[in-house]
Amino acid sequence: MKKPEDIIIRPYITERSSDELVDGKYTFIVAVNATKTEVKASVEKLFNVKVIKVNTLNYDGKLKRMGVHQGRRSKFKKAIVKIDLNPVAEVYLDKDGKEKASAKKYKTSIEEFGMAQ
Repeated sequence: MKKPEDIIIRPYITERSSDELVDGKYTFIVAVNATKTEVKASVEKLFNVKVIKVNTLNYDGKLKRMGVHQGRRSKFKKAIVKIDLNPVAEVYLDKDGKEKASAKKYKTSIEEFGMAQ
């Protein structure tokens, strides 16, 4: 199992990603070999939010030149994570049939992202 800090590399802040913050969508650069379930678990653990949906996009490195020499920039993976803006405590039945609510509290935004809603 990979550490969450190894999966989430950094936030990806653009004009479009800033506009999507209102809808609860946060964009991150993640490890190239990370899966959607690993990204979801990492975001939930690092930022204490409830993740609803994860979309991932793979980007190939651009071909660049310096004089006569050619090379490629490194490839990367981008993940768009939609969080629950109105999290409700999970309710379940215990052994006696009584309803119990989980004590876990979720946040409604990611303050560490660097942008305010």
